[in-house]
Parts: sequence; C-alpha cells; structure tokens
Amino acid sequence: MKFVDEAKIRVTAGKGGNGCMSFRREKYIERGGPDGGDGGNGGSVYLVGDSSLNTLIDFRFQPQYRAEHGTQGSSKQCTGSKGEHLYLPVPVGTMIIDEETDEILGDVTTEGEEILVVRGGFHGLGNIRFKTSTNRAPRQTSNGQMGEERYLRLELKVLADVGLLGLPNAGKSTFIRSVSSAKPKVADYPFTTLIPNLGVVKVEAHRSFVIADIPGVIEGASNGAGLGIQFLKHLTRTRILLHMVDVSPIDESDPIEAFRVIEQELYKFSPTLFERERWLILNKTDLVTDEQLTELQRRVIDELEWDGPVFAVSSVANIGTEPLCNSIMQFIEVRAIDLEENPEFVEEQQELEAAIEREGTERINQLRAMRRAARELDGSDEDDDDDHDVEVVYAE
Repeated sequence: MKFVDEAKIRVTAGKGGNGCMSFRREKYIERGGPDGGDGGNGGSVYLVGDSSLNTLIDFRFQPQYRAEHGTQGSSKQCTGSKGEHLYLPVPVGTMIIDEETDEILGDVTTEGEEILVVRGGFHGLGNIRFKTSTNRAPRQTSNGQMGEERYLRLELKVLADVGLLGLPNAGKSTFIRSVSSAKPKVADYPFTTLIPNLGVVKVEAHRSFVIADIPGVIEGASNGAGLGIQFLKHLTRTRILLHMVDVSPIDESDPIEAFRVIEQELYKFSPTLFERERWLILNKTDLVTDEQLTELQRRVIDELEWDGPVFAVSSVANIGTEPLCNSIMQFIEVRAIDLEENPEFVEEQQELEAAIEREGTERINQLRAMRRAARELDGSDEDDDDDHDVEVVYAE
C-alpha cells in the first residue's frame, strides 16, 4: 500500500570552493606576493512553506536533492562564486524529521516560512590568507568543507478544523459526503476508507471550515492493529473532534461499547489528544425508533457520564446535519477570536499540540521498532506499512 503524505528524501548541501594559490605577476613588479582568492561557500538547502501544495507526492518521484557547490577562488584575490541555495517548496503543515536520529528539525506552519535543513560547506582559503611577516610567499591554501547531508522524513499533518473519529462503518464517509463536496468511497463493509479525505463545509458565504475523514480505528489500534494508528497523528491540529457512533450497528453490537473502544485507543495513543474538545455524534438515527434513540441518549449520560455536546444525526437522510454544522462553525469562530485576543491561550494551544505530537510520535516509533524487530527475527523483507505515506484528497 503506497500513500503520499509522507516522504523520505536525501538532501545534500553544496561543497565550499577551494582556495587558490596564486602570485601576482606584472611587468616591472618584482615579487608581487600572493594574490590567491578564497573559494565560494556551498549552497544550503531550505524547505519553504507553500500554501498551494496539498501533498508531498512530488518527493516520491525525486527523492534526492543537492544544492550548488561553491567555485574555486582565482588569482588577483578574486573570490569564487557562492553556490546557489536550494529552496524546496512543501505544503504548510509539514514536519521535518531527521530519519537517522528521529530529531524534529522544524515544522512549517505558515506560507513562506523557511527552515534550514542542511548548511553549505565553508569556503577554502586562498594563499593570501596565510601571508605573514615571516612568510611573504606562502604556498599554502585550504580546501572547502563538504556540505552537510541528511536523510529526512517529511510528514504532512492534515490541516483540518474538525476531525472525525469512529469505528469502521460508523458513517464518517457518508457524513462528510453529506455536508461537503468531498466524495470518499462509501460501502457496507469495514475499512472502506483507506486514506484521509478533506472536505470544505460551507455554512454560508465566507463562512466555512475543513473537516477530515480519518480511516476507522479498531480495538488494538494503539498496538498496531488495523489502519487507524497511522492517521491519528493527523488530528494534532484539529480544533474539535467529532466522535461518531453508529446507533444501529450491522453486527448488533452495543454502541456504548463501541464508544469505549475508541476512547481507550485514543487515550493510549495520546492522553493529551484524549483531553481535546470532543463532541459525540449519534449517527444513523433513521434506523432506530424515537424510543430507542431516547434510551441510548440516557445511557450515554448515565453509563458514560458524558457531559459534552451530543448530536443525533442521519447522514443519509440529512437529518440534524445542518444544526451540527452551524454549531461547529460558531465554536470555530469563537475559538479564532480567543486565539487573536488572548496570547496566553495561543501559547497554551501550542503547548498542547507539541505534547500531542510528542506522545503520538513516541507511540508510532515504538510500533515501528517492534515491527522491524519482528521482521528481523522472521527474516522477512516486507515493507512496514507505517513507513509509507498517506494520500490526502481535498475537495471543496
């Protein structure tokens, strides 16, 4: 399975140009002395935020990048030209990770933001630099330094205001088709959604928000089962989570237990993400009677001790979806005002995002290490799906 919102690339900065050994040679000037110039610095590699990009697919087809080398110095104290810096455009929301050390080098969060990933080599020195009072004709130069080289893992976090959570077949894809123009695959079997989909929900003119349909999480996902663990990291920057529960499962399972399964997996993945603003959505209400729905709502309050918002909707019949979208829009607008007017709130949200990122990355790295160890014991050369990328489909 090949996805495209993660990419592994090798970036190499340019080598610094060597210094020149030269002596001044002009008519009527004896012993003109050294005049060898320095080389030029090697070019560096930067990643630049570009809001026009949605995926990292281009990096799949060209995984190696090299900045320009600096040129050698020349006579007459001429310095070599500097190597051109290489600027690689990436989508806003891309995290840059050193593949070998797992060090987070940066996070591209705004349009035009530049992050230096490898620095160009320092230039070599010409022989004029080594002239002293006792050594008037030095024949010594230095070579330019090699540029840095790194293997990077780029991870694009889906930038959405709202994230959908739920077991497979909870109706998440049907919901996003109902409220936006996104057209994810819908079918009556589990794991219909294999990739995250983004839809733009337009409440009114100039009032809209982005919603992310995340592949279903199953029991044991925090230990690597199913697909959902690969995508929970995309919920880092969402402002609100919609926890969707099927009120009439095909297998006649208990919706309350389905809710608890997702809660447990969410907590194991990231306790901080578990504390994020979360609304409960009871979906497929057209399949149950009013009495059954009322009883389920009572159980939610009594057994789950749920004190957050609860919405009853039917995505297929478009029942209750409009009030839900209006409430989401109002919540997002109030949150945006808080972010603009309260610097302490902004700092608090940034700390929460960093904590979720740290906890999620640690959990995913643990799973990757476990799977690699298991493959080594089995002598298997199969790829680890967690190391592949995630296709992201945007629709307005």
